[in-house]
Amino acid sequence: MKKLQRILAILGVVLLLALYASTMIFALSGSENSIGWFKASIAVTIIVPVLLYAYMMIYRYLKNRNK
Repeated sequence: MKKLQRILAILGVVLLLALYASTMIFALSGSENSIGWFKASIAVTIIVPVLLYAYMMIYRYLKNRNK
């Protein structure tokens, strides 16, 4: 279980770094759609960690409830 958690944590870090990099790329690009993509990237950068945290809290609650 610990190995799986470590792998998922590394994947989460990679995902967040990719989101931050895409946010910077969209902010610096000069295309017509860059504002929309920038807003979407910022939203996802905020929403993904919040959802992961909520999932972890629900998992802990349900895990402790079954014991």
